[in-house]
Amino acid sequence: MANNNDELVLLPLGGAGEIGMNFNAYGYGPPDDRKWIVVDCGVLFGRETETPGIDIIMPDIRYLAERREDVIAMVLTHGHEDHIGAVGHLWPELQCPLYATPFTARLIEDKLFEAGLQDRVRVNIVPLGGKLSLGPFGVELISITHSIPEPNALAIRTPLGTVVHTGDWKIDPDPLIGEITNTNAFMQIGNEGALALVCDSTNALVQGHSGSEARVRDALTDLIGTLSGRVAVTGFASNAARLDSIAKAARAHGREVALVGRSMHRIVNAARDTGYLADFPRVLNEGEAAQLPPSRVLYLCTGSQGEPRAALARIAANDHPTVSLGPGDSVIFSSRIIPGNDIAIHALHNKLAALGVEVLTVEDHFVHVSGHPAREELAEMYRWVRPQIAVPVHGEMRHMAEHARLARSLQVPQAVVIENGHMLRLAPGRAAIIDEVPSGRVFLDGRVRVHESEGFARMRRSMGFAGFIAIMLVLDQRGRVVADPTVIFEGIPDAVHARVRTAIEETTRRYNPKRGDEEELKEQVRRAARRAAGDAWGKKPVTRVELAWT
Repeated sequence: MANNNDELVLLPLGGAGEIGMNFNAYGYGPPDDRKWIVVDCGVLFGRETETPGIDIIMPDIRYLAERREDVIAMVLTHGHEDHIGAVGHLWPELQCPLYATPFTARLIEDKLFEAGLQDRVRVNIVPLGGKLSLGPFGVELISITHSIPEPNALAIRTPLGTVVHTGDWKIDPDPLIGEITNTNAFMQIGNEGALALVCDSTNALVQGHSGSEARVRDALTDLIGTLSGRVAVTGFASNAARLDSIAKAARAHGREVALVGRSMHRIVNAARDTGYLADFPRVLNEGEAAQLPPSRVLYLCTGSQGEPRAALARIAANDHPTVSLGPGDSVIFSSRIIPGNDIAIHALHNKLAALGVEVLTVEDHFVHVSGHPAREELAEMYRWVRPQIAVPVHGEMRHMAEHARLARSLQVPQAVVIENGHMLRLAPGRAAIIDEVPSGRVFLDGRVRVHESEGFARMRRSMGFAGFIAIMLVLDQRGRVVADPTVIFEGIPDAVHARVRTAIEETTRRYNPKRGDEEELKEQVRRAARRAAGDAWGKKPVTRVELAWT
């Protein structure tokens, strides 16, 4: 029973306005005493062009961390990195119970072990279709299809209404592994009356349907049968159904399978441990596979997105200890290009082509289907659930805006586009943004966590673009420059050095020391050096000036 001051709110701290780093919190109660559940806790992966030196990007969850005694639980919808990858890093800030279905729980346990948390927290395993009672929230897991075993939508029931949180999903009538979509459960919620649908927006711009894994299996089997040399197939390791399809296609054509890359082994082992891939063909190690004739081997490799340390990148660079490819061999990219990875993937294609390897992709063969709903699937979900409010998430801003337009065209009374940090009141009354809380990104820089506002990534991009100048000036006790400046150039053409040195020397020569003016000297020299580099080169390096006294 709802009290007069109770509110139901949604607070995304990741995944609203970006594809990845999903972190959504639902709050219930009066504003000064809300109880919270968290849905998913994911990461983004750094890109050298945008965040050089950063491997992992996580959501800033300080708002909830400051209220962790009111955080009842975290429920994980499925096992993709952008939904569970931050659990090991952020759980200590919340210290709440974790809930997941068996396959997802198995992957989370690996994350907890890597973080040294295996003795502090265990994952509460929920059966498929299970239900949880979490304070004012009743949570039902609804089986759905996606590109990983055991994806779940959540029906979150409260005294103020039911919210359906889809997680990542698609409608696949033949997913090959796991349950099909429980359409009856969604339609039942629609018949009961759904308050809101919080829904995946990734493919809101894509017409039609996403396609079925069963069709990809048939196409891959036919394609692999046409190839004569060594075959390597790369894709998203988490797509266990796809791995199974590729392995069985290999077996159908007399090829043995070798897994190359840590993630491939991790997913196959987790799937087997939780009852999937029971008839997966036997797997050779890389050394055994290397002894086979080329026509008898198929490598399942990590690295479909051009990741520099993944297996396929090392193979393409002739840097892998046991796997090599060359003329007569083929690589199948059974994946799509994630926006932002284009340059790295095309560079990988070119390296493979330079080795004489034939590169086969979605551009010329039917070797992949998306794990996210296209527009017809989104429309079907809205027809099942019939919510009063549509809240697009898990997409860039244009995906979410188009998703909202689609929902309105389907006669959903309200469609609200929000950003990370926006607190959206879902009930009572019309949906409205009622607050904005601290949010943003936290970078894992080596072993150190830094907030994006600290500017490290921006500084590294600047240094990568225009290099770095370090200048040391020696002053006497009266503030006069008493030695030739020491100048260190990093990443700057030799032809620029003389112009910069001359500008520094002229600036120090003109300097009239006054007590306490040392900071002004530093700034004058810094500006002169940057200006001279800009005049000579067209670029202004990152420049630092330090002082020493005799």
